Amino acid sequence: MSAIIKASERYIRVPEFVSRTGLAPATVRKKIARREISYHKVGRCVVIPESEVVRVLGKRREAVSLTPEEDGAA
Repeated sequence: MSAIIKASERYIRVPEFVSRTGLAPATVRKKIARREISYHKVGRCVVIPESEVVRVLGKRREAVSLTPEEDGAA
């Protein structure tokens, strides 16, 4: 966690991060606590760089199998 927030980067709060990623709020907060998601605190508010949305979604896409399932419909 950096002590300086970059003015050029846009930051979002946890509810917005949840809606963009599809993760559960509890999961996001656990990942923040384990420092798996980069964040900053502004007073009592936790803000996450928008770039983390892309990073987290990229990891989730890599975990998904890209081979079609055999359902016998061919």
